[in-house]
Amino acid sequence: MKFTHPFLQKLLNYENLKALIYENQEYSYKDLLLKTEEKITQIQNATQERILGIVGDFNADCIAFLLACVELKKIVVPFSDENEIENKLKEAGISVYFKENDFIFKEYSPSSHKLLKDLKEAGLILFSSGSTGKPKAILHNLNTLLESYLSKKAKNMNILLFLMFDHIGGLNTLFNCLSIGACGVAIKDRKNVDSLAFSIEKYKISLLPASPSLLNLMLCSKVHERYKLSSLKLITYGTEKMPDSLLKRLKAEFKGVRFHQTFGTSEVGIAQTKTYENFIKLENIDYKIIDNELYLKSKTQSLGYLNASNEAFRADGYFATGDLVELVKINGEEYLKIIGRNKELINVGGEKVMPEEVENVLLEFDFIADCLVFAKANALTGQSVAAKIVLKEGFCFDSLELKKKIKALCKDKLAPYKIPSKIEIVERLQMSNRFKKVRK
Repeated sequence: MKFTHPFLQKLLNYENLKALIYENQEYSYKDLLLKTEEKITQIQNATQERILGIVGDFNADCIAFLLACVELKKIVVPFSDENEIENKLKEAGISVYFKENDFIFKEYSPSSHKLLKDLKEAGLILFSSGSTGKPKAILHNLNTLLESYLSKKAKNMNILLFLMFDHIGGLNTLFNCLSIGACGVAIKDRKNVDSLAFSIEKYKISLLPASPSLLNLMLCSKVHERYKLSSLKLITYGTEKMPDSLLKRLKAEFKGVRFHQTFGTSEVGIAQTKTYENFIKLENIDYKIIDNELYLKSKTQSLGYLNASNEAFRADGYFATGDLVELVKINGEEYLKIIGRNKELINVGGEKVMPEEVENVLLEFDFIADCLVFAKANALTGQSVAAKIVLKEGFCFDSLELKKKIKALCKDKLAPYKIPSKIEIVERLQMSNRFKKVRK
């Protein structure tokens, strides 16, 4: 096997090691690289288009297709499902995509965007979640992203490929896994916590990348009591704010497991972080804070948006993340604490409320398993604080009783305008495909 790209050349060193377990099917690095050669030939015979979409997951064919695009200097656009795919294909000028080991052709005009024309190397287009508007097409130089993994040393471990195939965090886990010669384990039904726990036990997974919402679901489902999860050594979390009270509960239940907060965005990539409790120190990235909002500049920064204004990318190279942070000094070093998203602020008659602050207090109460705080329209104050509550097993209240109980317990912990004025009891909270609470 011969490859010209340094990342694929690095994988040749691990030929005899196990690379992937997907839905109980095992593949070695040699198997994966042979599939990559097949995909190179398949792409060359099928199309000369430079931008190629792919609908799939962390299975051998999809990973091999991704690696083939790297070798062929294609611009690859991963999709974990076909939600809004027609609109996204048009936005990025994609006329051909790969699905279930075959090509599907569309009659969409190729994009003439200058960023695409200027990129001469392998590229990656990721779409934002679209939670605050239409999904944005974010263009990366894939060579630049992969360069940061070339110096990583080999390490024998099994890693759960949990975050999605079209998510910067999911791809970061994949690239990190491959670069150290580790084995990635993936299952289709990631929201099934019993399947996750079973896989951790069966394959002795030592690294679990997850979201706080998923970790809370694991706690509430008590999978740690039904499965042997002793192989876990490290749990990394990101994608949304981790409530302090939840982190405390997780550490109490998962003794001997180290918790590490990761941080990144689709626009700037994943930063290296040092963690202290629920604070992070950003180590390989430049940052500044303006009006409590975090601005980042990194070597792995995207080239920009293809279908939206690039005003979030400042002239000095910094990207406005929309994350609100607090700055603290710990042992003489500068740490950040993520306190929420700018766009999720609730404005109660001019007073600002962070949903995560209220959620953190609510999760301290022994009868609440999970909660979601959000803005509700109010004729007098513009907005008011509302909450969806998931009760723990064995507790039973109606909405009025629960509202009174929460108000009484919150009066010494929260300002009156921050206490939820509308309570809805639900069986479970909706979770997005990116394993974050849906705040719409």
